[in-house]
Amino acid sequence: METKQKETLYTVTVFSENSVGLLNQITIIFTRRRLNIETLSVSPSAIEGIHKFTITTFSTRDIVEKVVKQIDKRVDIIKAYFNTNDDLVFQEIALYKVATNKLLEMGSIEDIVRRYNARILDITEIWTVLEKTGHYEETQALFKELSQKIGVLQFIRSGRVAITKSKVERLSDMLAAMEHKLGIRKLEVGS
Repeated sequence: METKQKETLYTVTVFSENSVGLLNQITIIFTRRRLNIETLSVSPSAIEGIHKFTITTFSTRDIVEKVVKQIDKRVDIIKAYFNTNDDLVFQEIALYKVATNKLLEMGSIEDIVRRYNARILDITEIWTVLEKTGHYEETQALFKELSQKIGVLQFIRSGRVAITKSKVERLSDMLAAMEHKLGIRKLEVGS
């Protein structure tokens, strides 16, 4: 009898050059495996000229390993990895636009800002924009409270941004090892 593996939230990190159409190629790999992308963020990495895709998905370890191997086979990909939450330091950012008059009716703005460790980004007579940085559960809790008490005019949450708990980016280690190996080969050829 086959036992079904438990699905876990994995963070897939992909390093590549900034190539047109690459995001589409990556998302097709997830689609073929019937994996939903929960969050996605793309930005330059700490290494000049290399971009970092941070993708979260619920999956089994088996399937996420296969997805990462498939992504790694792409010509434009430098390297892909996957991690669980335990391996990472991560955050999301959320913005909430609410009616200023209703926010003031709610009582102390200071109370909600302090309780949720939020910031006021912009305030007008008509609306106020709050910012909350944290994990999904934290940003969602503020959304829920604001929605129930005064209503939310607009809301947006970013994709996960994450770094590993290791000293340097795994890609840096891999590139250093490749450079070292290449240096040894050059010495051997030159001898």
